[in-house]
Amino acid sequence: MTKPPAACLIGWPAAHSRSPLIHHYWLRTLGIEGGYVIEAVPPDEFKDFIFRLSLRGFVGANVTIPHKERALALSKPDARARAVGAANTLWFADGELCSTNTDVEGFINNLDACARGWDSCDEALVLGAGGSSRAVLFGLLERGVKRVHLANRTVARAQALAGQFGERVVPVAWDAVGDLLPRTGILVNTTSLGMKGQPPLQIDVALLPREAVVADLVYVPLDTPLFQAARARGLKTADGLGMLLHQAVRGFELWFGRHPEVTAELRALVEADLTNS
Repeated sequence: MTKPPAACLIGWPAAHSRSPLIHHYWLRTLGIEGGYVIEAVPPDEFKDFIFRLSLRGFVGANVTIPHKERALALSKPDARARAVGAANTLWFADGELCSTNTDVEGFINNLDACARGWDSCDEALVLGAGGSSRAVLFGLLERGVKRVHLANRTVARAQALAGQFGERVVPVAWDAVGDLLPRTGILVNTTSLGMKGQPPLQIDVALLPREAVVADLVYVPLDTPLFQAARARGLKTADGLGMLLHQAVRGFELWFGRHPEVTAELRALVEADLTNS
């Protein structure tokens, strides 16, 4: 008798992730027999763990900190994973371990759901040049945004990242942000500013055009000071929780063979878990 398919989340430490909650919801609502568990795997055991992934009974995995770069190197990555420089989703195709980065479609599909027509803008402003910024830059360029200004407190870091994406990404100093806001069609915060325990992001959203969209990758708290200011001005917003939910879709589809929906019920379930933790 064959065992039901199972996937896992590999991390170290294996923090309290919302991924099991999301995937169990979809397994249940779609009536699929399957599983999704957290596996705490230290860095020195990661290579052995993923080389024996199928022997351990897994059809694939999510990968989180600190393993995303190693996962890329130890698998066959697609164009998105290569461009982002990190893999967060693993699956098998013809016996080969393949990888992708679903943060790109998580970010883009969430924008499509929250702010239809956002991609008609010419210019974007991305704050922060860390790992998640790569997925955002790739997604914006792929969807045809003509120019993306990349602001980081350390300009050299923004310059290094911009250099990997070509001339459509323009590195700028942090103190130039105010001057760029009046022509920004989409503002994206990829920094930890505004996160619980971190200082708020000091941005004057009143300078943004009336049709601008504000996206924040932070989801603890759900309602960041940036969002409160954006909504008070009547701007469209796309939050970090929406991105988290949408980035989980492709992995589920690859592992379990069905396309799951991001529903209001699922969002409420994860929202309640975030609020109570």
